[in-house]
Amino acid sequence: MKAVAYIRVSTASQDTTAQRQAIEAAAAARGDSIAEWYDERAGAGVLERAELKRLRADVRKGRVGRVYVFRLDRLARSGVRDTFQVLSEFAGAGTSFVTVADGMPDIQGPWGDVVIAVLAAAAEIESAALRERIKIARERCDREGRKWGRPLRLTRHDWPKLLEMKALGYSQRKMAMALKVPRTTVARALARAKQTE
Repeated sequence: MKAVAYIRVSTASQDTTAQRQAIEAAAAARGDSIAEWYDERAGAGVLERAELKRLRADVRKGRVGRVYVFRLDRLARSGVRDTFQVLSEFAGAGTSFVTVADGMPDIQGPWGDVVIAVLAAAAEIESAALRERIKIARERCDREGRKWGRPLRLTRHDWPKLLEMKALGYSQRKMAMALKVPRTTVARALARAKQTE
C-alpha cells in the first residue's frame, strides 16, 4: 500500500514548501516515496475539512499504508479526542502514522498514545491562546477607532489612477506590476472604484 502525506496551512497565502521538503526527506529515510499529497488550506479547529475527509475515506478503503504529516497539529488542533479519533481510524485500517517534526517520528503503541495526547493538548492550548490574542487585538482596534485587518494597499486615492490606466488599455496584470501590488489587489480596487462611479 502507498505512503501519502497530509499537509495543511491555515490560509491561501501561506506556503507548504517547508512541510513538503521535510516530509519527503523523512519518507526517503524510511525508504518511502510519497504517492499522493493531500494539500489543505484551512484551519484545524474542526475535522470537517475537504482534504482530510478525502484522506480518511482513502484510509478506510485500504488504499493507504502510511500517512506522513509535518507535525501533529497539522492534522488536528481541536483537542485530544479529535486527534485520537483520526489516529484510531488509521490504526484500525492498518495504516501507520508518522509525524516528522514533533521529535518522535514513530508513535505506535501505548507510549505513543501518551505522546499523542500531550501533543494534541498542546496544539489545542496554542490554538486557544491564538484566539485570545486575536480577540484582544480586535477589542483594542475597536477602542482606538481603527479598522481591524491589514490596511488596504490601494485606497480610494489610487482609484483615479487605476481608472486612467484602464482607459489607456493597461491589463490588470500590467497595472499590478506598475504599482507593485498583487493582481487581485488591483481587481478589488477596480471593483470598488466602479461602484462609486
